Amino acid sequence: MSLSESKGSPIAEVIKGRRTIRTFKDTPVSDELLLELLNVAIWAPNHENRQPWRFLLYKGEGRAALADAMLETYSGEERVKYGKRKREYFLEVPVHLVVVLKEDTRQKQWDEDYAAACALIQNFQLAAWEQGLGVVWKTNHYNYEANFREAIGIQPEEKIVGVLHIGYPEVIPSVQKRTPAEELLTIIDK
Repeated sequence: MSLSESKGSPIAEVIKGRRTIRTFKDTPVSDELLLELLNVAIWAPNHENRQPWRFLLYKGEGRAALADAMLETYSGEERVKYGKRKREYFLEVPVHLVVVLKEDTRQKQWDEDYAAACALIQNFQLAAWEQGLGVVWKTNHYNYEANFREAIGIQPEEKIVGVLHIGYPEVIPSVQKRTPAEELLTIIDK
């Protein structure tokens, strides 16, 4: 029996059921649960077990520091137009997790490490979903802005892989259609 045919395959159901969540309840997320999820996520495959990541967790009053650092990346006009709404959103999301990659100067190792950090984020999202938490993985412009990076303590040899907004879902979006793998697969048999 295939994964797509098995109705009870827990991992397949979690993968297919997970949704990107952008609207959260104001229910706090415990530190213990977040640590449990991170301790699952770090089992992502990573070449030579380099474990090239570290994490910054913003919650409670700490969210304001992250929101303010983000707003500093906007021009005056953009800040006037979007600033209040974006800051409010950052303060409404229960938890923000910044996933940071230690960059390797060797391209092959950098590629492997970045892929491992992305796998870690997917592990985190799936483990969170299984526990009733929603996540949105953000890679916005501010991740690349020097003033944002400096404000949150990112070193020159590090990359922000994503800022994860985490909380209990207020709204769960409907399923979006996926292109079947059969339409994307090229089989080379000779």
